Amino acid sequence: MSEPLRFSDLGLPTPLLEALSAVGYEAPSPIQAQTIPLLMEGRDVLGMAQTGTGKTAAFALPALATVDVQRHVPQVLVLAPTRELAIQVSEAFQRYAAKMPGFRVLPIYGGQDYHPQLTGLRRGVHVVVGTPGRVQDHLSRGTLKLDQLKLVVLDEADEMLKMGFAEAVEEILQKTPEQRQVALFSATMPAAVKRIAQTHLRNPAEITIASKTRTAEDIQQRYWPVRGTDKLEALTRILEAETFDAMIIFVRTKAGTAELSERLQARGYSAAALNGDMVQADRERTVARLKDGRLDIVVATDVAARGLDVERISHVLNYDIPTDTESYIHRIGRTGRAGRKGEAILFVAPRERGLLRLIERATRQPIAEMQLPTRADVEAARDMRFRAQVLDAVTNPGNGRDLRPVLEALVAEHQLDWPQIATALARLALGPQAPVADLAVPPSRPAAPAGRGGDAASERPRKPRPGRNEGAPPAGMVRYRVEVGHQHQLRPGQLVGAIANEADLDSQFIGRIDIFDDHSLVDLPEGMPHETARILERAWVCGQQLRIRPVENRSAPKGGGKKKFKKRT
Repeated sequence: MSEPLRFSDLGLPTPLLEALSAVGYEAPSPIQAQTIPLLMEGRDVLGMAQTGTGKTAAFALPALATVDVQRHVPQVLVLAPTRELAIQVSEAFQRYAAKMPGFRVLPIYGGQDYHPQLTGLRRGVHVVVGTPGRVQDHLSRGTLKLDQLKLVVLDEADEMLKMGFAEAVEEILQKTPEQRQVALFSATMPAAVKRIAQTHLRNPAEITIASKTRTAEDIQQRYWPVRGTDKLEALTRILEAETFDAMIIFVRTKAGTAELSERLQARGYSAAALNGDMVQADRERTVARLKDGRLDIVVATDVAARGLDVERISHVLNYDIPTDTESYIHRIGRTGRAGRKGEAILFVAPRERGLLRLIERATRQPIAEMQLPTRADVEAARDMRFRAQVLDAVTNPGNGRDLRPVLEALVAEHQLDWPQIATALARLALGPQAPVADLAVPPSRPAAPAGRGGDAASERPRKPRPGRNEGAPPAGMVRYRVEVGHQHQLRPGQLVGAIANEADLDSQFIGRIDIFDDHSLVDLPEGMPHETARILERAWVCGQQLRIRPVENRSAPKGGGKKKFKKRT
């Protein structure tokens, strides 16, 4: 029997092998074993693989092998459909390049202020990971140069094109050097993806990896659509109302484990952090406390929880959604062990709906939306716990001093009755209980009209409706002017994409667009937050700053509109 393939067999440079060893990676996955040698040879690659098969390392490692850290110019460009995936891929590059001093990777995406992106580009970077709309903006402004590019990667190409980025991807590819290498990865191969491959890939090697991702049948999976600011309150409700033995809460960063565990401790929960910065002895002590019941909640990162096997873990809660399916499967696999039932709960912010869909698609299992415990549920759970504690104290009095004579004297001296005494003692025992906070529940995502694909970040072109620029906007809408128009080669889809991405606004709530020579008009729902308006003022399209501002219209209707400015859900 032949020895299993190792990363050291793939011709990767020593610094990359050392970084892989440091994070515990030894054997490549099937897509890594097939893709890495091909990209190292300079071949174009067309890969059909689901999220969670390890494709990020499949292109990141050979990309890093070609990077010259002495030349501070973009040498690798990765296009990703969402900001979450762009961040995840960027973090992977940073992790694999840990032994390459001077290496720089920069994620660029909509919704983030331009300043740190411009600063990073001016300083010089080796790898750029970005969403098509923001990459296109930087190219238009001249702040991103691709003339020294060696490799272009299209990650989740089917999702990218489904979201309306086909035109942007085409334009970006046309601005790359003719001799650059291209790697395209897609879970499916629709006609639009095939067209991109046929146009921009040269004699590509085709790789197909069957997905083996699955989740245990004895794990119930649920998600809660929560806003970021409400996460802690939502978590508190679940902890109060759910019956659990032990729980692991997964967050994305080491700092997040310490912050959340401290906040839970402040609320009276037996919680501790588990992260890679802890010395091994401390990590082992934390796990031991979890096993023997001295600790009920562990807040952990993926790496810290790798290999964790504690039977009493009944719940896994994804406080921060994982950005790849492999991590999700690993996380929820910490529960439902030894034949026991398990619960997996996933917090999903509005802008993370795309990641939820990817997880469902890769695991081939729908994840049901959960109903968060109500205020009445939480209070009922508190009452049940208190009753159990009282009964336990009555039936197991222990060997302490008999205080009944003291209480009887108190009743006699102050004409009290026993329910009054019991109530007062209960308040003393419980201490002040925090009121159950109200939560701002995001509205359910409206169904997309027929023919509209995927995410709200769609840049699907909308034709202007000439001759209708006069008059007031519809009720519930406000008309805005932006300082970009025909002379800047603006197309409706570019403006829709910019506003949707930067304002985190579902594109279907963007109204009429009229494009003129030096400016354009667009109708947006009333009630735009001040911070969102500031972001849009500074946004760029076609090399021009939007400088958005409302158009005064004395004939606009007063009230009565039902459309309100709501961020993407």
